[in-house]
Amino acid sequence: MLKTILSRRALMAVAATATLLSAGAAHAQSTLEEAREAGYIRVGFANEAPFGFATPDGKLTGESPEVVRAVMKKLGINEIDGVLTEFGSLIPGLQAGRFDIVAAGMFVNPARCGQVLFSEPTYGIGQAMLVQEGNPKSIADYATFAENSDLKLAVMAGAVEAGYAADAGVDQSQLVLLPDQSSLVAAVKSGRADAAALTALSIAEMAEKNDGLESTKPFGEVAGTSVTGHGAVAFRKDDADLQQAFNAELKNFLGSEEHLALVEPFGFGADFLPTKTTAELCAAE
Repeated sequence: MLKTILSRRALMAVAATATLLSAGAAHAQSTLEEAREAGYIRVGFANEAPFGFATPDGKLTGESPEVVRAVMKKLGINEIDGVLTEFGSLIPGLQAGRFDIVAAGMFVNPARCGQVLFSEPTYGIGQAMLVQEGNPKSIADYATFAENSDLKLAVMAGAVEAGYAADAGVDQSQLVLLPDQSSLVAAVKSGRADAAALTALSIAEMAEKNDGLESTKPFGEVAGTSVTGHGAVAFRKDDADLQQAFNAELKNFLGSEEHLALVEPFGFGADFLPTKTTAELCAAE
């Protein structure tokens, strides 16, 4: 009889523990809920103007952070807390929980879609190259490097430009992989690289801020394929509720007077609104 009672008590204890664990799991907060409760969300950025960068006084700004800040306020999250990270480490940092989203103007492509969730694009833009003033090597685009193996091209590690170079037939040995914009500028200034490749707006900004450098004419194709990149905000795979809530607000915000007033100071505007959806970009070959 005693054995039967103990068995029943043991079963009841197991059942009670399971119920408590189940209740705890059911009430575990999502990233969206946690951010709403805390009043802020952690944002990874790579200090790449004009997409996402810190001002000298420490303010996080740029196209992506300003869009994120505005949309998050509509979701009841009033502040964003920036976490500076090298571009190539943004996705690993997001996955590791160092921050909750990536606001760095990151291009949407199939490889990245396999690692993270993206919002709908917030802009679309082509490419350009940073060269020394007067463009002494007559550099036009990636094809220039494919045709002259003596030339060196600086690109940011983890960014799409290395892939574009490969598509154009540029040999890997011609690439100078660097961590950020300032190192790209230094490489071109010193002659370590003959040019640096990035999006047209980034290159224009770098040329404007650095004497002795200029931008090539922007271009939108590489090896016959469009390279008009579409940037978006990245989320962890298990934060679909946050992504969906963000997209719902972004849909009404994008292209509005409020949106354009925010992004035009960074060189964006009505001419840089996205022309493709994230689904299309993730499925592209």
